[in-house]
Formats: sequence, structure tokens, C-alpha cells
Amino acid sequence: MAPRPILIVEDDAALADTLFEQLGLEGEFAPEVAGSLAAAAERLAGALRFDAILLDRGLPDGDGAEFCARLREAGRQMPIIMLTGRDREEDVVQGLDAGANDYLAKPVRLSELLARLRAQLRIHDNSEDAIFPIGPHLFRPSARLLVEPTGRRKVRLTAKESSILKFLYRAGGRPVPRQILLQEVWGYNPTISTHTLETHIYRLRQKLEPNPSRAQLLLTESGGYCLAAGA
Repeated sequence: MAPRPILIVEDDAALADTLFEQLGLEGEFAPEVAGSLAAAAERLAGALRFDAILLDRGLPDGDGAEFCARLREAGRQMPIIMLTGRDREEDVVQGLDAGANDYLAKPVRLSELLARLRAQLRIHDNSEDAIFPIGPHLFRPSARLLVEPTGRRKVRLTAKESSILKFLYRAGGRPVPRQILLQEVWGYNPTISTHTLETHIYRLRQKLEPNPSRAQLLLTESGGYCLAAGA
């Protein structure tokens, strides 16, 4: 599985460095650090996507809770975990009311933070709120739907098509070998061949691509498949 991109919004340089190092240690996550709300907004507005945010409450240019509320108002649904020295009951309530999924008081225990982050990602991935942009579509894995917001067209996916697309999305544009896809989507099954995968990819392109004969979103590359960068 490709590392999951996580945005750390923290102005304490020592803590930010520790979180960056620990999250990137096992290859499970791909952390990025922003030292202010302005820097976080810039990264979120760019081409990079983030699967979750670790958000400090007190930042040099504003309140993390207010920033969280603005993200929710803008339709951002990724898990947000607040890390803060403000641990009074009213502070926790404010943070959760602003849309945070979880609230951890500093000093943070890294093992607990990692466990809570994984738990929030699992909940989000299996919720109705999980929406992934792919080209002109919005991909809703839980509903197995591709939605074109402009034309309001909805395309149904099979369970296997949805699993393939979700796994390729998680790879962040990196090619995924055919055998890895077979293992992840079908599990260990010696009767399943690469021809089965190729058939599913063909059908998925019919649903995903404007011109399936000239794929621009779901590409064949390096003995496997990938989603085009920025897709």
C-alpha cells in the first residue's frame, strides 16, 4: 500500500520534526509540515492531496478550531485530529464542534496518536463521506459510484472495480504491479489470472475515460497500472 499523505500543521519546530520523523518511519504515511494556517491553506489549495490533518489549536496566525470549521464549510471531509495544550472541557467541546474528529492534549503520546490516526482513517474510508476526485469524476467508494458533478451523471461500479480504483488512488500516481493488484483485490487465489484483472481494467476504463481507446486517467505503466498524476 502506498504511504498515505498526512498534513501536520504545527508551529513548534521540535514537535513538528518529531511528528514528521515518526509518521514517516515505517513508510505507512507520507507527512508534510506547515508551520502556520496560511502555509496549510496553501498546501491544501495545491495539487497535493492529504488523507488526514494533524492540527495545532494555537498557531501564530489564528485558531486551529476556526480553520477546521472553515475546512468543513468548504466541504473538506478528511479526518482532522487536533493536537493542543488547551485541554479544558470547553476547549475540547469547541474543537469537536468545529468539526475535528478527535482531540489530543499535549504532550502527545506518539503510540496513541498513531492508533487514533489509523482508527480515524479506517472510519473515514468506510463512511459515506469518503469522496475521492478522479479526473472529472467524484469517486464514492462506499456507494461504488462515479459522479460527474457538472453533468450530474452517475456511473455504478462493481465491488472489484471499486476496490481496484480505490487501491490505485491510494498509490498516489505511482504504478502498481499487476500481481500486487491481484493480491490486494482478490486475495490469494491461484485460479485468478492477470487476464481477469485486465478484463476489469478494460471495463473500468469504459466507465471512467472520456475516450476509453485513448486512456488519459487509468494508465498502463511499468508492468501494472496507475492513475495519471493529478487525476
